[in-house]
Formats: sequence, structure tokens, C-alpha cells
Amino acid sequence: MSAKGVRQLTLDFGHRRALGRDDFLVSQANEEAVRWIDRWPDWPPPGIVLVGPPGSGKTHLAHVWQHASGAEVANLKDAAPPMVSAIVEDAESAPERALLTLFNTARAAGAWLLFTAAKSPAQWATRLPDLRSRLATLPVVSIAPPDDALLAAVVMKHFADRQLEVGPDVLAYLVARLERSFEAARRAAQLLDEAALARHKPLTVPLVREVLAGLDSA
Repeated sequence: MSAKGVRQLTLDFGHRRALGRDDFLVSQANEEAVRWIDRWPDWPPPGIVLVGPPGSGKTHLAHVWQHASGAEVANLKDAAPPMVSAIVEDAESAPERALLTLFNTARAAGAWLLFTAAKSPAQWATRLPDLRSRLATLPVVSIAPPDDALLAAVVMKHFADRQLEVGPDVLAYLVARLERSFEAARRAAQLLDEAALARHKPLTVPLVREVLAGLDSA
């Protein structure tokens, strides 16, 4: 990984700042994606597909790349596709003919494309054979579900965003019982914040146990 925009945090994660957004934590779950963003423009033309679950940082990395490349966020409802490098978020839901036109335009213009999606293009319900064949040529870069260390860091970030203090015992108890997903981390932080406010109590292991029990029985 390049040292560009990267330093070490207390939890031994890389640190990246993009366009004034929050810090991006780097671990084994997403380091391959970060390496691909850093290696641009040494990509196979015309670009890559960045795949990962909701909340995994695809949009954040896309903005990092946008800052480096000068790309536009493509609006595929426009009559004409952008003639410069472009980002297409949730590309699996984009209009197929517009996506094909964008692909052809970018390749002819020597521009670059970054598609983000929840699934690999092989799993998209693509009907146009020409689009399917073109998508098959793009490298697919995956962000994996978080490991324990990254999940703990993400939970801490959500708590910090909410100005909640949490002790190591509470964090360890919560992480050991959470589903391994970024969305679960976000949702848990939200529910625990609401519970602490409603009860006028600090975050403790008993409170976490109570909230998680409510989730399991819901």
C-alpha cells in the first residue's frame, strides 16, 4: 500500500482522509481495494468494479479516486455520457443501455471508469449480451466483511460520531456478539445510543446485553 495519505491509528489501522470526509480504516478486509485505488492509473482499461456490502466504504474510496482522477459521478439519465473518467455507484441497478454507452464512450476516449456494486457483475441480472461481455473484462475488487479488529474500530467510530464513550469491556462484549457486517455495527451503535439516552445511563455491559437480547427476540 502506498504511504500516500496513510498513517497509523491507535488501533494499528491505516488512516485516509478524502475530501473532508471521515477517516477510512484500513485492514485485511479492505486493503486490496485500497491498493487498487492507490495504483491508478495503472489499471487495465477502462476501469474496475468495486464490490462490497452496504456501509463497507465503497463510496468513500470512490471519492478518494475522484479526487485523484478528476472523475465525475455519472448520471446515466443524461442524454450524453460524460467524456471524462466517471464513477457509477450501484452499477448493478443502472440502465443497461446507458451503462453500455458509457463503457464504449470511456474506452474510445481513453477515460476511466469506477463501478461500485453490492455483487460481482457475474451475479447481475444483465440482459444485454454486449454489456455482459464488456463487464466480464473488468477486474472485480472485493471488500470483505469486517474481521474482529476492523469491526471493533468501526463500532468505535460510530460511537465517536455520536459522542458516546465506551469502555474496553463494553466494546469487547459487543464485538464478540455482533453479526460480522458494517450495517450491524452501524445499527448497534444507533440502538445503543437511543437506549442510553432513553434510560439516562452510560453504556455498560448490562445495557448492551439488554439491547442485544431485544434484537434477538425481535
